[in-house]
Amino acid sequence: MLELLSPAGSPEAVVAAVQNGADAVYMGLGIFNARRGAKNFSDEEFEKAVRYCRIRDCKVYVTMNTLVGDREMEQAVELARRVSDLGADAILVQDLGLLSVLRKAVPDIPLHASTQMSIHNLAGVEAAAEMGLTRAVLARELSFEQIKFITKHSPIETEIFVHGALCFCHSGQCYMSSLIGRRSGNRGMCAQPCRMEYTMGGRLEDSHPLSLKDNCLVDRLREIEDAGVACVKIEGRMKRPEYTGIVTGIYSKIIKERREPTEEEMQTLADAFSRQGFTQGYFNGDKADMFGVRAETDKVGEKMFADARKEYIGKEERRVPVKFYAVVNAGEAVKAAAIDNRGNKVVAFGAEPQKAIRQAINSEVLSDRLGKTGGTPYYCVDAQSRVQSGLYLSASEINELRRKLVTALNERRAIPQPRRSLPMPQLPSGQSAVTDPVMIYQVRTAEQLTEELADTRPDYIYIPVKVMHDNFDLVRMFKERGAVPVAVLPRVITDSETKDIFVMLRSLFDLGINEALVGNLGHVIIARKAGMKTRADFGMNVFNSYSMDMIQKMGFLSATASFELRLAQVRDMAKCVPTELIAYGRLPLMVSDQCVISHSLGACNCQSPAQLSDRMGSTFPVVREYEHRNVIYNSRKLFMADKNDELCGVGLWGIRLMFTTEGARECVQVAKRYKGEGDYQPNDLTRGLYYRGVD
Repeated sequence: MLELLSPAGSPEAVVAAVQNGADAVYMGLGIFNARRGAKNFSDEEFEKAVRYCRIRDCKVYVTMNTLVGDREMEQAVELARRVSDLGADAILVQDLGLLSVLRKAVPDIPLHASTQMSIHNLAGVEAAAEMGLTRAVLARELSFEQIKFITKHSPIETEIFVHGALCFCHSGQCYMSSLIGRRSGNRGMCAQPCRMEYTMGGRLEDSHPLSLKDNCLVDRLREIEDAGVACVKIEGRMKRPEYTGIVTGIYSKIIKERREPTEEEMQTLADAFSRQGFTQGYFNGDKADMFGVRAETDKVGEKMFADARKEYIGKEERRVPVKFYAVVNAGEAVKAAAIDNRGNKVVAFGAEPQKAIRQAINSEVLSDRLGKTGGTPYYCVDAQSRVQSGLYLSASEINELRRKLVTALNERRAIPQPRRSLPMPQLPSGQSAVTDPVMIYQVRTAEQLTEELADTRPDYIYIPVKVMHDNFDLVRMFKERGAVPVAVLPRVITDSETKDIFVMLRSLFDLGINEALVGNLGHVIIARKAGMKTRADFGMNVFNSYSMDMIQKMGFLSATASFELRLAQVRDMAKCVPTELIAYGRLPLMVSDQCVISHSLGACNCQSPAQLSDRMGSTFPVVREYEHRNVIYNSRKLFMADKNDELCGVGLWGIRLMFTTEGARECVQVAKRYKGEGDYQPNDLTRGLYYRGVD
C-alpha cells in the first residue's frame, strides 16, 4: 500500500497528521531545512514529536534539504546525530557535501534525495542510489508516464508530491528569491516572489504569470500505486495544522479504501486551500491551464478548520493492535502482559486478589476489562485470562493494571534502535591557489559566435549542445584560435529527451569535442556514455568544500562555485578540483517547464526574448530553453570587471562571462573589458551575492 507522507510544520500539525491517518510525517528542525519560515521544532518539541509518532506507528522524516556552508557543517552533523539517536526514520538532503558527510558520520540512518536535488530522469535516480540514498523524491514537473518509467527501472524507492503548492521553477534551480531579496530557496528562506504581480507585454489581466494552481492527484492514487511508487507526499509545512489534518484524512481514506473521492471530499480539499481550483497539468502532460492565485479564506473555511481541530485535539484515532494476557492465583500478585504488533512484550504486577465474598471475578470479565483501551494509542485484538475460582479483583485494580501495561508499552515502543555515530570526516584539502585564471565565455545563441569574439581569444567557449551541433562551422573559428569548446547540456533533460541529446553529443565527439558542462546529476551518465569528460555547472549547487570533494570523486574536470556564495566563502573553500566563478552576465532566476510567453501573450514567439516586468519597473528577460522550457534572467547584469584583483585573489581556475541577451557587438565589448581593454560597463549592474551573501 502507498505510504502517505504528511507535512508537519509545528507540533500540533504532527498530531493532526497522525490522528488523520498519515503513515509518515516530515518536519524541520533547526536552520537546515527548506521551510525555515515554518514554526518548526525546538529540540524538546522534536523529541516529543518523535516519541509520539513512534508509539503510534508513524514514521518521521527530517528535512535537512538546504545548502550548507563550511562553517555550518559541524552544526549540521550534530543535528543529524541527534535526529538519528532519537530514532527518526530518514533524513532528506539536497547538498552533495552534507550527503557525503552524513554517510560517514551517521551511517545507519537512511537518507532520501529531496526534490531540491532536481531529479527528473532515471539516470538521476541511479546516481542517487550510487551515493547511498534509499529513496528519491522526483521532480514535480514529471508526467505520469515519466514517473512510471523511472519507478519501474529505479534501484531505489520513488516518492512524488500529490497535493499542494507547485513552484514555477524546478526545485533546487530557483535563484529568484535570493538574487532579488537575499532570501535563498536553497537555504530555506524563499520569499515566494513567483506569487507576486508581474506583467508581460503590458497585459495587465495576466497579473500573476508565475503563480501556479495547487496540485491535486487524489483521484489518481490507484494508478500511482499500481505504477510502483512507494510514497505520496502532501505539501504544506507552511500551512496551518488544520489543513494538514483535513487533507491527510481525505487522502488516507482514499488510499485505504481504494476508491474515487466524492464531490464533497473534493470541495473540502478546495475549501481547505486552493488557487482558483486545482491542476493535474504536469501529471497529465497538459500544461495549458495551470495558473491561479489564492483567494482569502472565507467563513466556510474558518468553520471547517475549527471543526477539523476538534477531531484531533485530545483524540486517539491512530491506534495500534495489542494482545493482553493475565493470570490470577490466590496468594500471588496478579500478573499481566501485553504484546504489540512489533512483538514488544511488557509485564505488570498488581495486588494479591482477595477472597470473593459475593461475586467472584472470572476470566471473561477480566479479559473484557483489560481490553477497554479507549483513550490510549492501542486497541485490543485479543485478551486471554486464567483466573482461579473464588477470587475477587476490583475494577480500579484492573484499570491500574492496564494503565501500567499501557505506560510500559509506550516506553518500550518509544525506544529507538541503536545507531552508530562516527567521527565527522576532516575538511578536504584543496589545490594551490591560482593567480592567473583562464577566461571562459558562455554564449546562448549562434549569433553571438562571431569572428570578432573569437579574436578576443578565450581559453574556453561554452556553447549549448544544440547550438554547437547545428552551427559547428562557427565553433571552428574558436578552436582555430586556441579555445576549448565545451558543450553545455540543458539543466532539464527528461528520459524522452535523452536520446536526442546523446545523438548530438556523440556527433560532436566525432568532430573532436570531448567536454560537456553538466548541471544535474542525472546528466552525467548521458555525457560520459557519449565519450565526454564533464565539468560541473552552477546547477549542481556546489556550496562547500565537501561538495567540491564529491565533485572530484565523481570525476569532474572542474566545478562552478555557487553564485549564492560570498567571495570570501569561495576563497576559503577547499578547491579539490579546478574552480570557476561566473563573473559577468544575467544570472538565471528560474528554469521552468511552463512557457510563460505563450500563456501571457496568447501566442509563442520564443525566438525573441520577452520581458517580464514587476511592480517596481524592473524587467526580466524570458528566453526559450531546450524543448520549449523558459528561463527567466535577472533584470540586472552581474559585473565584476573592475574587481579583477579580488577575483584573482580567491583561488579560481576560471572566470566565466555568461552572455545571454547581449548582441554580438556587446559580447565583444564585454570580453575586451574583462581583458583590460575598453571602458564597457552595463547601465544597471549588480555585484550579485558575492558581497551580500544570502540568508
